Amino acid sequence: MRIWNVHTIRRVNRVAKIGLAGTCTALVVVCGIGAYNMVHALTSGSGGDVRTKAARTFDASAVSSTPPTDAEAVRLTRAFLDGWSKQDLGGAADETDLPGTAATALRGYTNGLHLKKLSFDHIHSVGPSTVTQGATKVTFDVTAQVAGGTWNYPSAVAVRKSTDGVLAAHWNNSVLYPGLGDDQSLTAGKLPADTTTVKVVAGDGKTDLSAYPSLRDITTVIRKNAKPTGGTPGTGVAVVDGTGAGVKTLKVFSKGRAAVVRTTIDARLQSVAETAVKDAHLQDRPAGTVALDWRTGHILAIAHTGADGDIAINGIKSPGSTMKIISSAALFDQAGLTPSSPAPCTDSLMADSQLFHNDPGVRADPGSTIAQAFRVSCNTSFIKDGFHYLVHDGDASALHDEAVNVFGMGSWSIGGGVATTDPSIPPDIEGGDQAAQFIGQGKVTATPLFMASVAATVRNAGFEQPIILPGQHQDTASRPISARTAGYLQSMMRSVATSGTAAPRLAGLAGVGAKTGTAEEGDHTNGWLTAYDSRIAVAALVEGGSSGVDSAGYVVHDLLSVE
Repeated sequence: MRIWNVHTIRRVNRVAKIGLAGTCTALVVVCGIGAYNMVHALTSGSGGDVRTKAARTFDASAVSSTPPTDAEAVRLTRAFLDGWSKQDLGGAADETDLPGTAATALRGYTNGLHLKKLSFDHIHSVGPSTVTQGATKVTFDVTAQVAGGTWNYPSAVAVRKSTDGVLAAHWNNSVLYPGLGDDQSLTAGKLPADTTTVKVVAGDGKTDLSAYPSLRDITTVIRKNAKPTGGTPGTGVAVVDGTGAGVKTLKVFSKGRAAVVRTTIDARLQSVAETAVKDAHLQDRPAGTVALDWRTGHILAIAHTGADGDIAINGIKSPGSTMKIISSAALFDQAGLTPSSPAPCTDSLMADSQLFHNDPGVRADPGSTIAQAFRVSCNTSFIKDGFHYLVHDGDASALHDEAVNVFGMGSWSIGGGVATTDPSIPPDIEGGDQAAQFIGQGKVTATPLFMASVAATVRNAGFEQPIILPGQHQDTASRPISARTAGYLQSMMRSVATSGTAAPRLAGLAGVGAKTGTAEEGDHTNGWLTAYDSRIAVAALVEGGSSGVDSAGYVVHDLLSVE
């Protein structure tokens, strides 16, 4: 056993203290080098440049005109996508040039889709962006597990560089999904009803009206404006607007049943109308026709051809002699005349310094009555009686008043937001137009829709405003047509169909009343014919038609022949 004396012990302790101090000094040196290396590693880029977090902020006002290299753009995109996939939305947003906006949009993406998992692959640079100047475009594929299923789609981002070398993904909502607008977002789960999931159908509740060429535009308008019924939502992914309304379905996981808007259209009659306006006798001239249920005002068919839109409901033209229906009604109601009242038919007539004549084939008959003049469509008879009995001290508003008060002329809404052009018989007509109005010329204009309604009012002995949606509000006429006047007009229109100007097309059809019309327009004429039978009222217009019976007559005949 070794015995330590006091001096030995003191010497050992002194050596131990020196050793300990040396060890600590070495540790300080080592710790200092480690700390330096750690700070350097945290503040150095791959190229050795020292950048603090604050220094990495992208300056959108100092964007380099030179796009980032492919490697730089892909590296930045991977960092952005990595944060997004791990739901580090703040970190992902910091990799963009609009961190605040991006963070909000990324949270909306997560919440709207009820996102469960997100991954990305096929991350590739495709070179300079053609949309964002000074940027490099990087494409990638997205796999998102959302409410209802898995959604795969391609997307892209444009990567920019600031003049101090900082990279950033250029933010807009199309990063979330290509083409997504700034005021739009994504939703998953039950699909919202949108204009593509609503069917507009005929009165039978099942025939899709978009199958008819003449109704495609009308169908689109009704989808947007009318309230659908029934239907069950499917599931999938959709774009919605700021109000949450569906804009577009992007992915369907399970199909629903489309909601429907039921219209008044008769599918069978519509098919006939589509063919009728292309009748070979018309020689490809623009044509339009409307058929109504004269009892209710329900629109049963609308068809048209031509490049100038739907002339069936918007083709505003002078209606020619079909206006003699209203002219006759005014003579009966306001002047107390009857079908047997005199209406001399002369070859020509001067009224307010304007010379009027009859259509070819109308023979003069000084002893003609209103009924006879109506049957052969004598212009001079109606100008003479109309000007004599219905124009007083320059006031020629009688025809306008009859059209409004009895035949319901006005600004109709047929329903579903479908626009129609209003007919016009100005109350303040002057000069030669005061006479011309009684034969549907001058400033008088109408559409096949209105003239079909005129025939319907006669047959129904009362006005029912045309509508295309059941239950749609219908304007009323302030004064119902009298039974006396309706009876007179029905008798006269029947004679037109059996032995008058419409007979070549309609004589063989039972219970038909009609009125033809030929209206001058520039260097050509337009053919008109309006008629009714026991079921429907119809009107047709053929632009460039030589006469009403030889153009519009074929269209009307086809519709009245449907069993």
